[in-house]
Amino acid sequence: MPVRPAALAAAAGAALVLLATPAATAAPQDTRHVTESVTVDPVGRIAADGSVTVSGTYRCTGGTGPVYVSSTVSQTDPSVRYGVGGTRAVCDGQEHRWVNTGTPDSVTLKPGAAHVEATLMELRPMGIVPLPTFHARHGQDVTLAQG
Repeated sequence: MPVRPAALAAAAGAALVLLATPAATAAPQDTRHVTESVTVDPVGRIAADGSVTVSGTYRCTGGTGPVYVSSTVSQTDPSVRYGVGGTRAVCDGQEHRWVNTGTPDSVTLKPGAAHVEATLMELRPMGIVPLPTFHARHGQDVTLAQG
């Protein structure tokens, strides 16, 4: 009979140790949301030919497919965005610069206030069709300057 109380005491002691352990150590945390980011510089450029250049920084960790920094710009109507190029990203955990240049097809943007949204997106292989996986996104009010 003395074995039974000893086993119960050991089990109770183990339960107390588990209860005293912080929850953060019980399950691994997804650090991708902390270590992956994209920023937008506060000033973009409009060239004489109408092309727009926007830039910023990004940081991402390894992926299984190609990763890109894409960007859009809106000016008068925030619900209408125009694509401004894309840059292939290097996902090594380090901070890198990105610069996208493009000419919107159906509108001429003007110097002044605008909104730029940058997205860090991976084309992850899933069967025969790669599916987009978003790593980070950031919107920023910017000034588009001539030149």
